[in-house]
Amino acid sequence: MSKVIIIFSTAKSLEEARRIGNVLVEEGHIACCNIVQPVESIFKWKGKLCAEHEVLMILKTKDDKFDIVEKRIRQIHSYEVPEIIAIPLSHVSKNYLDWVVQETGIS
Repeated sequence: MSKVIIIFSTAKSLEEARRIGNVLVEEGHIACCNIVQPVESIFKWKGKLCAEHEVLMILKTKDDKFDIVEKRIRQIHSYEVPEIIAIPLSHVSKNYLDWVVQETGIS
């Protein structure tokens, strides 16, 4: 049985998030990309404290798609080190699970 994961990734702009989401959905790697904006991110980068406005992508896919989603985000993304974090889901409605599996191919 397939397991659904949520992948979080941030982008520098709405346009970049839309481009990444569109590519991943069109290629069948994810079933859905929610875009949330703005988010404020506070982090250190190369020793400097940074506070940036970013766009959050919430990507839904199967766990066996993580590696290809990570690879495609790295290929498309403008960041040197993009955030790519996956969280497994312990409970998913059967209808939603069936839809995610249908949209991301048979595993």
